[in-house]
Amino acid sequence: MTSLIRHTTIDCTDAYRLAGFWAQVLDGTLAGDDLPGDPEATVTSTGGVLLFVTVPGAKAGKNRVHLDLQPQDRSRDEEVERLLTLGATLVADHRRADGAGWVTLADIEGNEFCVERSAAERAG
Repeated sequence: MTSLIRHTTIDCTDAYRLAGFWAQVLDGTLAGDDLPGDPEATVTSTGGVLLFVTVPGAKAGKNRVHLDLQPQDRSRDEEVERLLTLGATLVADHRRADGAGWVTLADIEGNEFCVERSAAERAG
């Protein structure tokens, strides 16, 4: 039998705070026993489970692994605007004139992630 990915783990300086940000991004939920100050926090969403673990020291350098988000009920551009209002920051804009491309953002602790076109945008 092969292994399965149980969850994706993200090191951070404040597990509960960062998990709260990602719960909003993914319309997910924090585990019921996660509290401010806890060294770990879990977010469950329809796309999977993210585990946030508090580690000493801030992020240094570019992520070696990152998340690519695909909006389900809005356009890529609408999703980018929503995420910016939640506290994400723009890192790089790779949108092309033909509508293709993606936007690279950073979460509230500087972890990069990308927002791609929705399935409807890809089909259209």
